[in-house]
Amino acid sequence: MGRASEQAYAYLLIPGEHLVTRQAQRRLLALLDFTELGSGFKIAMNDLQIRGAGNILGAAQSGHIAAVGYEMYVHLMEKAIAQLKGETPRDPVEPEIHLNLAAHLPETYITSSRQRLTTYKRLASASDERVLADLEEELRDRFGPLPAEASHLLSLLRLKLLLRRLWIKQLDSVNGELVLTFAQNPEIDLDRLTRLIAAEPKRLRLTPEYRLYFTSHSHDVVESITELKKLLHNLV
Repeated sequence: MGRASEQAYAYLLIPGEHLVTRQAQRRLLALLDFTELGSGFKIAMNDLQIRGAGNILGAAQSGHIAAVGYEMYVHLMEKAIAQLKGETPRDPVEPEIHLNLAAHLPETYITSSRQRLTTYKRLASASDERVLADLEEELRDRFGPLPAEASHLLSLLRLKLLLRRLWIKQLDSVNGELVLTFAQNPEIDLDRLTRLIAAEPKRLRLTPEYRLYFTSHSHDVVESITELKKLLHNLV
């Protein structure tokens, strides 16, 4: 795997740094994974896994799944079931994080490009804190203490999980403040948020556009993220 391909893989992993759909990302990552002779078959099988194969025992469902893809088919079914129950289903947010912070796996830490790509893929698929903690422990066992860039990557991925739970769709750094933009009609406890802002009036302010401004005690990005996460955990 070449250096350019590895950089592309890391680029797709970092939250908020791309404008392609999740399914498109998975197809691009499959292309990056398989570049050697005979990879065409592996890519085809990976793509089949991404879009779904339908009912292998008959044609009853294959047409529907083939038309929209497996993930979309399941998502549409979940929406239909929720509507039948009288519920209003919502798509989860995919937070974008825009901070000036070096976050990647250095070549000096994991020397094998294939191992780095595999690790990126596993990190990208981590769905909760427990999985990330297990992956961090594994990295320390196999490759030693985490360099700053790898530690930053894990910190951003943990932050993204927290932002998703709080229906925060974007995090930016503006004029020394961290600005969190909530999704429309966020499913959070507004009373708890109001109390938190009242308790920290010099550090927190909420605008009518559902943007929460946070002023950190530190000018260091990493320390500011740590402070922000501690504060946001009060809303979970």
